[in-house]
Amino acid sequence: MSSGSGKKRRVLCVFGTRPEAIKMALLSKALRAHPDFEAEVCVTAQHRSMLDQVLAIFDVKPRFDLDLMKENQGLSDITARIATGMTTVLREFRPDWLLVQGDTTTAFVAALAAFYEKVSVGHVEAGLRTGFKYSPWPEEMNRQLVGRLADLHLPPTERAKKALLAEGIAESSVHVTGNTVVDALLWVSKKLDDDHAARQELEGRFSFLDPKRRLILITGHRRESFGKPFEDMCNAFVDIVRARPEAEIVYPVHLNPNVQAPVKAILAAAPEELRGRIHLIDPIEYLPFVYLMKRCHFIVTDSGGVQEEAPSLAKPCLVTRNDTERPEAVEAGTAKLIGTQRERIVTESLRLLDDEAHYRSMSRAHNPYGDGKANDRIVRILGSL
Repeated sequence: MSSGSGKKRRVLCVFGTRPEAIKMALLSKALRAHPDFEAEVCVTAQHRSMLDQVLAIFDVKPRFDLDLMKENQGLSDITARIATGMTTVLREFRPDWLLVQGDTTTAFVAALAAFYEKVSVGHVEAGLRTGFKYSPWPEEMNRQLVGRLADLHLPPTERAKKALLAEGIAESSVHVTGNTVVDALLWVSKKLDDDHAARQELEGRFSFLDPKRRLILITGHRRESFGKPFEDMCNAFVDIVRARPEAEIVYPVHLNPNVQAPVKAILAAAPEELRGRIHLIDPIEYLPFVYLMKRCHFIVTDSGGVQEEAPSLAKPCLVTRNDTERPEAVEAGTAKLIGTQRERIVTESLRLLDDEAHYRSMSRAHNPYGDGKANDRIVRILGSL
């Protein structure tokens, strides 16, 4: 709700997790640099340490920090605390626009608080849908609920736009922008290419990796895979390393106990002759993660963001989920949904190791999620309203 008085419009960018920060950092900086806006950042710190790492990489200094991270807090707890904290911030800053990103609890509750305060909401990365209430959980409902609260919808792709229109969203409020994660990835990738000292530091940090072997980068954290699916995945990774001596894996292991337990029980306890090619490391910052993405042969992941990033780096991506709200990369052939069954993970991974033609077909550098100019488009759209 612009005042129409000629004053700079106030924009508040809100995020709380590492993925949100990656996708919003450059946007917040672009808005701050623009003469038509008075832009500030509020972080909920839904993920504290991982969030701070991204803020440091992109040199973003939040004006407001709710610092809500607590050990083992439930969704209802953080929902209540974000609502209370955001209401205080909104009443102090009184923005014309609140921008949220994606599908986190932070995005949903911040949008709800803005609705209560009659502040207009812009939804970055709008329109992603699986159509399944509990998959992914709670993200699918978070993004649908933000979609009902938002006044401006900024989907990354035409498919996402169509999903919004099918739900009755007015087309005049929907603008396809591309995904801001591509902007962030290209920025960090260029930094790695240009900064010799940073590249050398990372080469030393990961000197335990064998350049003669084909590296498989693994991530996994989805709640719906806790239990047997994670056990099956871990067993599959052992099978792959056993079957192909030329392969090694690196796995930044999520801190959630539901992830740590099967990883320790299966991967860390693999036969001694295999453990030298199974590298289990702590969660890492975004800069070294991009370094590993650039270095690896292919990626096995359940992450939505990695599905968007891998195509820009020409890396095949095997997605250990049964459905995805990001089908564009699957349709483009750069990603493949393979589920969590042990045999399927092994089969698809070995095919990428053995079949060069198949590997080339998945590694073509085509990213359906954008060209690295999403942030510029969003700034222009806000400026035109």
